[in-house]
Amino acid sequence: MSRNKNSKRPTLSGDAPGGRLGYFLGRAILNLRQNVMVNVLTIGTISLALLIVSLFLLVFVNLESTAEEWSGKIQVTAYFDQELPPQELNQLMNRIKAIEGTSRVSYVNKNEAMKRFRSRLKGQETLLDGVPADVLPASVEIALKRSSRQEGAIEHYVAQLKKVPGINEVQYGEEWVRRFNAFMNFLRFLGALLGAFLVLAVLFIVSNTIRLTIYARKDELEVMELVGATRFFIKAPFLVEGMIQGAAGSICTLIILVAAYFGFLHGVPNFIPISGTFTGFSFLPPVHIAGIFIGGIVLGLLGSLTSLRRFSDNQS
Repeated sequence: MSRNKNSKRPTLSGDAPGGRLGYFLGRAILNLRQNVMVNVLTIGTISLALLIVSLFLLVFVNLESTAEEWSGKIQVTAYFDQELPPQELNQLMNRIKAIEGTSRVSYVNKNEAMKRFRSRLKGQETLLDGVPADVLPASVEIALKRSSRQEGAIEHYVAQLKKVPGINEVQYGEEWVRRFNAFMNFLRFLGALLGAFLVLAVLFIVSNTIRLTIYARKDELEVMELVGATRFFIKAPFLVEGMIQGAAGSICTLIILVAAYFGFLHGVPNFIPISGTFTGFSFLPPVHIAGIFIGGIVLGLLGSLTSLRRFSDNQS
């Protein structure tokens, strides 16, 4: 329908930015109250989708924390056949420390290597009676900085280390590092795929819910357009409605997530034999909590925008 160019938008009481915002909010709440069951279903669906993503994120954050702890134990061991004099050993240590990515360097002489080997036999030390310490090589154990613990970075570091004169062999558990990094990359990919699928599902549901409300008020909206209401004035309450749905879904998700977290902490001693308080499993950091809340609002807003765009296309 054509709009009368000479007509003016109806004047609202308190028609200032705050007054318009109050009208949009009130209209959105009225829409929610008029379609309670549909909106409850939409909020529940948003909550379920966000909860699935949040649970996966909670597990992933703790796996990342555990991975960071494990990766701190990754060390590179460089072996050399003969023990060096103190001056040459200091020069060697300084050259290793100068390699980018080195965090800490410690020297293990042949006697110390034999003591460690004996301690690992656990009661069978007599097998080494008469075996001289010279059969084991001296070594340098190198702890790496966080930026050098990834697979490619470790390989680059080892290549630099092998260039140091006097080092005959280098070991760092490359197979374990490769498998560990592959597992973490798979989890990241799975999380991104799951998140993308759930986002599309939520957008579809919110969009269709808002569209039902729009079509239920189709005649009213056409009248508002005829009397001079701007497109933004017509659409704003539905945008606010979508944001309220998203915020409500986010709050429900966080409540359920907190309950599940503390329920897990309370029940885990019944399944896992541990002593003391279970502190290895931590909750999401504040930035992730804020991200879940804002993400729900954004999903609701995007769903409303998608529905309103379709409505505008049908009107044109």
